[in-house]
This record gives sequence, C-alpha cells and structure tokens, in this order.
Amino acid sequence: MDTESRILSERKEKIVKMRAGGINPFPYSYAKNATSTEIKMVYKDITHEDQNSVRNSVRVAGRLMTNRLMGKAAFANLMDEAGTIQLYFRQDTIGKDKYDLFKTLDLGDFIGVEGVVFKTKTGELTVEVKSFELLAKSLRPMPEKFHGLKDSELRYRKRYLDLISNPEMKRTFILRAKMIQEIRNYLNAHGYLEVETPILQSQYGGAAARPFTTMHNALNTNLFLRISLEPYLKKLLVGGYEKVYEMNRCFRNEGIDFDHNPEFTMIEWYEAYCDYNKMMDMSEELIKRLAVRVFGKTSFKFRDMDVDLSGKWERLPMTDALKKHAGIDVENMSDDELLAKAEEHEYHLPEKSRGHLINFLFEELVEDKLVNPIFIIDHPVEVSPLTKRHRSKQGFVERAELFIAKSEIANMYSELNDPDEQRKRLEEQESQRKGDVEHNYPMDEDFCESLEYGMPPAGGIGIGIDRIFMILSEMPSIREIIFFPTLRPENR
Repeated sequence: MDTESRILSERKEKIVKMRAGGINPFPYSYAKNATSTEIKMVYKDITHEDQNSVRNSVRVAGRLMTNRLMGKAAFANLMDEAGTIQLYFRQDTIGKDKYDLFKTLDLGDFIGVEGVVFKTKTGELTVEVKSFELLAKSLRPMPEKFHGLKDSELRYRKRYLDLISNPEMKRTFILRAKMIQEIRNYLNAHGYLEVETPILQSQYGGAAARPFTTMHNALNTNLFLRISLEPYLKKLLVGGYEKVYEMNRCFRNEGIDFDHNPEFTMIEWYEAYCDYNKMMDMSEELIKRLAVRVFGKTSFKFRDMDVDLSGKWERLPMTDALKKHAGIDVENMSDDELLAKAEEHEYHLPEKSRGHLINFLFEELVEDKLVNPIFIIDHPVEVSPLTKRHRSKQGFVERAELFIAKSEIANMYSELNDPDEQRKRLEEQESQRKGDVEHNYPMDEDFCESLEYGMPPAGGIGIGIDRIFMILSEMPSIREIIFFPTLRPENR
C-alpha cells in the first residue's frame, strides 16, 4: 500500500471511531463572527501585558495548517479565506476529552474555534481556545506539507491544492475579481447597460475562428458555442439601445499555449453615434484606471519586458508600422512584390489579396516589436469584414488593435452599418471559407437582415480579460490566471 492510500485508510478509520463516540465529523454549520484579518486589525495594538483585560470572545473557522504539540498544550495555525491566525490550546482550558480529540486531528481538517485574543511574548496575536468543533475531516494529506505545490501541471489540474499551498495564488484571483468589478464600475458610470446574449447559437460569428459544435436533442439541430459577443450586441443597437456591454465566456476550438485557452473571458461594448476614435480613448482610460486602482502602479514586468502604461498611447497606421519596424513600404509595392515578400516568410494561405499579404507581413515582422501600449490603426478591408471603410484611405477600414507586451489586447471598430456592404463582405468571406475556415467569417443571414432595419453609426470594442490581467498581474501564462484551464485528460 502506498503512503497516500495508507493515510486515506487511517483517516477513514478515525471517522468510524468519531462517529462511534458520538462526534459528527461533517456537521452542518458554524456561527463564526470574525476572520483572521479582522482579528489582527482589531487587536493589533494590544500588548502582552493587556491580555487579561481582553475578554471579548471571537469565533473563527478554517483549515488546520500546522500543529505543534507540547504535552498538555499546543500551538496551531488556522487558515481561512482572509489569511492565517495562531491558536493556543490547553488541556486545562478545554478539558482532557476535547484535548485528546484535538491531538487526533490532521493537517487539513476544518475546525471552528471560540476563544479570546492575546499577544505572545514574541508579539504574535493568538487566539486562546476555549472550545472547538471539527467541521470537516480531511481524508487526503495536504501537498508537500505546505512547503508549496511546485508541479505546474498538478497546480493547474488540481487548483484547489494550489490555492491551499500557495496563498499568493489566492490573492491573484482576488485581484482578478476586483479588476472585473472595476471594469463594470467604469462602464456603468458611463451609462452602459450590462446585457446577456446567447452562448449556444445556431449561427456563430463576430470573429474568424473555429467553433465548438454540439447537438440540441429536443430541436434535433446542431448548435455552436459562441466565438464572439458581437452579432447579438449589434442587434441590440438595432433594437434601440445606445450603450450596451457584455462580459462573458467565449469559446474557440483552437490550439492551447501561453496566450490561448479554448474557453476565455471577453468584454465587448458598443455605443451608438461614435466611432473607433472614442473606443481608443475609452480603452486607454480604462486600462490605465485598472492599473492604478487595482494594482497601484503603471509600470509592469511581464515576461522580461518592461511595460509602461503612462503617457499618451501612440496610434500608428498598419502601413506606417511596417515602415517603422520592418523597413517595408507596402503602399509602394506591387502585388507580385508583396506576394514574394510574404513567401519569404512562408506565407501559405490561399488568399493572395493585397490586404491579406499586408496583414500577414505585419503579424510576422512587427507584432513582436510592440512592447509598450500602441494602437495599430487602419487595417486592410479584406481582413476586417465587420468594419466601416476608412473615410479617406482607399482599401482600408477604421479598425484599431491595441498591442501591449507583443500581444493583441483589444480590437475596436467604426462599426459597419451599411446592410448591402455588410452582405457583400460576408459573401466574399463565405466564398473563401472552404479553403480556410479558421481565417474567414461565416455568412449570417439573420445578422444581415437585422441591419436592413437600420443600425445607427457606432463604435465597438472587444477586450480579452485574461490577457490584460496576465500583464497587470505579471503572470507569464494564461493558465496561471484561469482557475481551471483546459488540459489534456490525465489518461492520455
């Protein structure tokens, strides 16, 4: 029998003995009145000499992390959601039977304790336990005796152990929740309405990506997990709303790496009567606000890159970015010259239009040079089928992508609202899908029909929540900031 199996068997025997002795190892509730952090805040100024005057009883609950038996007394550490607090048990105080029960507890057990607070001679705030209850028996041993769970694969697969063993990860996810709340606060303050649109869709759209497919048995039809929030949010603009946003999960049936997880969090918002210039203004303002309000700084270290969010963010046309960072003047190159240059860098897609070649060269030669925040604006029309044509630049659209730390963080448009032009663009994309499903948009008849009822001019944006949080939290992988990232099954 291996060590873990032996421990599991021994602890199950303890449960049997507890129940035989009238102890329920899994009671229903515990009326706690404090957390470890609250205790430390309230009693931080007491001294060792004050302990006899502090008689207020506290009730705190959590997981038993350490246990140091010293004959008829013991010190222990209890961990709750807020942090840890030291406990002091004495047989003379809680009685021999209770103390004997305490000695049988294992690290990882949940307990509730009631007692008074004092400060030890070494200055550590401690709860002197007057009574305690076992709240949940832990059957399996904690990882590596709390010296830290280091195996990345195990940390991601069993995140609950990671959170127990690595308290800094618990704090990371608390920051993520605060960041998401701050995003909502920002948009709500600007008059946006939070909405919900379908995750299961009969027609996916709003991005170029391969979807996940499922079968709805009652309807006997295939449905898709959404790849974007865009089509339905635009339909709400048609319906008369002027400012809407949605923060929710999207799903793309693609590869997994440091920047990509098949299930990820997006926020998109749309506003009538504005264009991509306002979306750039808002995204810059919002991200700077998140950096300061949630993380308290504007400079970050991400994957050995020094990222500075301060100052006005540059707005650079894609063609100018190629000139600046790759020394290529694509606007003065012929189609054959563009194709030859792309093929030097192993271009293999079936589309050979100027727009596709310019976009490819940008992705290959420029993206990995964009560390500090920059908006790459005015993209080729061929790769932006949902975007309004540029008001003064032939062959391009009013689209901006925000890059930070070599990663695309946000995508924003002056939204296309001409129904005939939209239909033509999607028909062109559909004709190319047979050769390249992942890089071309599907035809969406219902979306095109909705535009025929009239959609006001609008600006829209999508921001990848996971990617911006990775940078602001200085975490190198998307797996670090998703509670339960997608992994290959253990038996494969």
